[in-house]
Amino acid sequence: MDNYRILVVDDEESLCEILKFNLEREGYEVTTALSAEEVLSMDIGGYDLMILDIMMGELSGFGLARILRKRPETATTPIIFCSALDSEADKIKGLDIGADDYISKPFSVAEVMARVRSVLRRSKRNTPTATADKDDAILTFETLVVNNRDKSCMLDDQEIALTRKEFDILVLLLSNRGTILSREQIMKRVWSEEVVVLDRTIDVNITRLRKKLGVYGNNIVTRTGYGYGFKV
Repeated sequence: MDNYRILVVDDEESLCEILKFNLEREGYEVTTALSAEEVLSMDIGGYDLMILDIMMGELSGFGLARILRKRPETATTPIIFCSALDSEADKIKGLDIGADDYISKPFSVAEVMARVRSVLRRSKRNTPTATADKDDAILTFETLVVNNRDKSCMLDDQEIALTRKEFDILVLLLSNRGTILSREQIMKRVWSEEVVVLDRTIDVNITRLRKKLGVYGNNIVTRTGYGYGFKV
């Protein structure tokens, strides 16, 4: 097993210890934090996965995730929300923020371990169309440069902080520029079949991606009834 580093954030110390114990039994290196504020005081750029509670003190897990998604060093770090908030609206909100999975409390330890393995497998997997050959490792369009090796996106020599899903969507569209991809195709390539994704989740990610790309956001086109594409 790769030496994955996982950060568990929950204001219930006993729950942190339970997750830490079981994750370490699986071979992961685990750090725990009892608040979102504590996380922001840490060096958090080197983690492979973060498991976040939502209802914590002054800054919630949702708020923490939004901050993490804006920072270049954590913009693409996979996030699993683990919360007693179990309504469909809460789950959609978590996925819209950029989470990779959402687990409702109470949960079984076996379920958490399975979800962790699944998310880590997906994060390790490269987007197929973007990495078919070495020539696709770096994708460019005018002053937009997407490096699929180090997962960076540069616009006019300035790095843009993209979430992992935003990055994967951009790579997919750039690799298939001039072609309209259906929502079903985007779901299959960017999200695993193990995760239920709503059309709205894709639309929200596309909207955020357009805003972050500035003038090149206009190159991401919508064809009503068909899907999305990157025009040249």
